Amino acid sequence: MITLIYGGSSSGKSAFAENYVCASKCKNKYYMATMSANDNESIKRVNNHRKMRAGKGFVTLEQPVDIVDAIYGIDQIDQGDFSTEGNDDIILLECLSNLVANEMFRDGLVNSSDYCVAKIIDDLKKLSQKVSSIVIVSNNIFEDGREYDAGTKDYLRALGTLNQKLSVISDEVYEVVVGIGIKIKG
Repeated sequence: MITLIYGGSSSGKSAFAENYVCASKCKNKYYMATMSANDNESIKRVNNHRKMRAGKGFVTLEQPVDIVDAIYGIDQIDQGDFSTEGNDDIILLECLSNLVANEMFRDGLVNSSDYCVAKIIDDLKKLSQKVSSIVIVSNNIFEDGREYDAGTKDYLRALGTLNQKLSVISDEVYEVVVGIGIKIKG
């Protein structure tokens, strides 16, 4: 099962997603952190998210790129008891916006939006075959009406395309507005 949770900046989508995962009946809860903390602002955000999920039973997987590789981390944690049937694992991917940026601007290269979209969709499909559920947090960043440079526009296209494609393959989709999750699919 795939669930997409999206909303604007500081909309409460992360808290909503964490509560959604904690309310699930899945035994094993994984928090896939995609942010690369490279400056004071990102370090502060990472620390805030860690505080938010403290005591909620999450195992953190630091996975800023190549999210399909999280399968190996889960496998090691489960000590080899990892199967494609009857597993009891749920992954909270926090967040798609960071993942897109990390994949697009990776290893000193700029990958195309088409490449990033295809790679991330493929990785998510493979990952979804190995766990019970994936909950994906994403940003709605298209409401500011600003003009951006070509590279930023390509990033925005990639994120927008991913949000659209994920809404099609997701079992549930929620938009979070002022901390309230509004179910729009499922």
